[in-house]
Amino acid sequence: QVQLVESGGGLVQAGGSLRLSCAASGLTFSSYAMGWFRQAPGKEREFVAAISRRGGRTDFADSVKGRFTISRDNNKNTVTLQMNSLKREDTAVYYCAADFTGHQAYESISNSMREYKYWGQGTQVTVSS
Repeated sequence: QVQLVESGGGLVQAGGSLRLSCAASGLTFSSYAMGWFRQAPGKEREFVAAISRRGGRTDFADSVKGRFTISRDNNKNTVTLQMNSLKREDTAVYYCAADFTGHQAYESISNSMREYKYWGQGTQVTVSS
């Protein structure tokens, strides 16, 4: 079955960096756009970043633009979220998700949770002041 396993979360001071990784199995990874979402306590899950199936397109939430980058390695079936200049408001559980786009000729990406069929269990990121 499909598995998405996040890693790399932890506790970091404001201004610091963390790198989250998501390892995918059980799916044709290169046929899926990949996204990162996050959910803070008491808040709804929100979009963070996404990358198209070949890595040609990326998208970011306004709140993380210029601080986060997303990349993927289709040979290793992994997607990475590099988070720099972290702020307290980045504290959340971060989820990796997969959206099948292999049937499309172009590289689409989505910031809507409804488009993502598979989800990981999440990894906690805590930013202290």
